[in-house]
Amino acid sequence: MRNNMVYDIEEHRVEIENRIKNMMWTVSGDYSLKVKPDVEAFAKNKYIALYDAIKQGAFARYFDADALGTYLLKKRYYGAEEVPLMSIAQLCADAASYPAISAERPGVRQVRKKAFEAMLEHEFHRMNQSFAGRVKISYIRDFLNGRRRDEKRVQDVKDALYELEHVSDTMEIIRKIDWIYNHFIDKGFERKHGDLAHVLSVELEEIVQDGWQDFLDEDTYEAVMEQFLENVNRQVTSLEELQEEQEKKAGNGRKIVVLDEKAIARMHSYMELNFGRSYLNEAQQERLNRRLCTGAHTDCSLYYTDGILENPVLVNAQYVNAKKQADRNRLLLHNSASVVRHNIDVMTASLKRALTLRAEKDIIPSEFGRVVPGRLWRIGRTEGGRLFDREIRQNNSEYVVDVLIDASGSQRDRQSQVALQAYIISRALSNVNIPHRVMGFCTFWDYTVMQRYREYDAPAKEDERIFSYTTSANNRDGLAIRAAADSLMQREEENKILIILSDGRPNDVIVNRPNSRNPRIYCGDYAVQDTALEVRRLRNAGIYVLGVFAGKEKDLAAEKKIFGKDFAYIRDIRNFSAVVSRYLQKLLDE
Repeated sequence: MRNNMVYDIEEHRVEIENRIKNMMWTVSGDYSLKVKPDVEAFAKNKYIALYDAIKQGAFARYFDADALGTYLLKKRYYGAEEVPLMSIAQLCADAASYPAISAERPGVRQVRKKAFEAMLEHEFHRMNQSFAGRVKISYIRDFLNGRRRDEKRVQDVKDALYELEHVSDTMEIIRKIDWIYNHFIDKGFERKHGDLAHVLSVELEEIVQDGWQDFLDEDTYEAVMEQFLENVNRQVTSLEELQEEQEKKAGNGRKIVVLDEKAIARMHSYMELNFGRSYLNEAQQERLNRRLCTGAHTDCSLYYTDGILENPVLVNAQYVNAKKQADRNRLLLHNSASVVRHNIDVMTASLKRALTLRAEKDIIPSEFGRVVPGRLWRIGRTEGGRLFDREIRQNNSEYVVDVLIDASGSQRDRQSQVALQAYIISRALSNVNIPHRVMGFCTFWDYTVMQRYREYDAPAKEDERIFSYTTSANNRDGLAIRAAADSLMQREEENKILIILSDGRPNDVIVNRPNSRNPRIYCGDYAVQDTALEVRRLRNAGIYVLGVFAGKEKDLAAEKKIFGKDFAYIRDIRNFSAVVSRYLQKLLDE
């Protein structure tokens, strides 16, 4: 039976594709509308496939599909859960477009009825497993059997959907989707990420970085965005495609990037375009990879750079985006100048006091040292006359500090605050002449990017390069910590200190390379244990390690596993420099 079905699809593929295209073009009235017919979906149930085509055409006719798609991309960029967000968007798009198209084309009602019946028959169990799915079930039943009241939460969403039946403005649909998501899916979203105006203000250039594989396959930023919007718009007007796509991901929901030979050949060029040229030559980089990318990080790579603003290949969308973020970071410095100066002065004074105490000397009587003439009378008269004074200095051994900052997408909402706090720390350390380095880390594909903002012995003016801090992608904490410590351990100073700002959630993409042993999925307990192992290894080697946790309370347990007792939980990133100051003072005092 299955073979016959495949044979029938292939035999009639062109006919089915033309039928779907013509349906969408006829409804939309726009024969330039790009259409990608889903022949396989048609083979499963022709009514669902046809109604999807009708709905896509109707939405394109009455509303601005690209405006809606752009909003959804931005909402997802700020961390909205894809499945419930898209499910809500599907219902809102349907509620807004169906009344108009059914009034114009009465036959649409019968197609919709058949499609909804098929959904209940084949998708009921899966839909019933989520809140958004239960809303969809109730919404479908309202159409098939007449409207009825449901449990309060479901009914509140349905009432919001029915308010869209007479709207003509795409922005009204966007507001409704946003309201439903923030009130019923993630009640803390607005508090954590900002309101609708803030979400819509994000630049599209920033979103492109989420589509690495697509970027390699296209030559221009515009082509990438067009592809993104096309995919999103197709999901919005589909009854079931989104759910099917989710099943293609790994069982734990992690994203899998499959790299072909063409993509691999262009990987290094892509890294240069998006992060700037590396300050290491190829041989140096290869030696570091062989030595550091082992164990859980086998088949991974490190990429050392001063950033796209310091060493760009060309002025592309990523350069422009990084420049805009750097300007935002410096604007916060300008607007907070007096507060920043005060914090730097307080931290500097604290460190100076501690260093001064360590440099103080005590004079004690001794059997050797500098002779004291007033004690010479003791010669031959007393035993152990202690004729000398010896100078005893407090421990004045030297210090070196590394500040390692999570620059993954999880820090996106507080980029400027992180940059400002790191600047305060760096400036105070410069004021007391403690050599220090500041780096950020994130992971694209199998590359863990180590971006250097200032080097250990750089002049104080280099502190301001920290304002080029920007975030993107994932984080492979264990490898980043290993890489940072590798340089730290080569320093001559006796006391080595590593301070790590993170959210307690090591989380990396799964990369499938041909002809290589792919690393295990780097997330959850496996990633936490690996990161904790790196921290313990460094402490055993004599490095002081402090974890500064700026994540969610639910991830505190993971942070404790990683850093043990030497970690600080800050609910407000503005306390970062103060926490580091207290820790450094404590080390100096001890």
